[in-house]
Amino acid sequence: QDGDFKFPLESVKKLKELMEGNRHINPRLMVPMGSYSPCQEKHLPEEFRPVCKREDAPMIFRRLSLAAGDDLCEICANAACAGCF
Repeated sequence: QDGDFKFPLESVKKLKELMEGNRHINPRLMVPMGSYSPCQEKHLPEEFRPVCKREDAPMIFRRLSLAAGDDLCEICANAACAGCF
């Protein structure tokens, strides 16, 4: 979840893969990760298309990608979950 947007965990994991795949390009040609938006990626899950219409899309995608990087189980990744540790 990011603000009013809610996405399935599997879609967020796919987003993370897309964003990490972009890092393997020549570093001199890359844009800073904070300004990168995967909206032009043909494999971007459809539920992320509304985010692409927003000015802050790069930051939303970055936060979601970071959230998918946590090594938490899916149950503990749920904000409503408490006491997992």
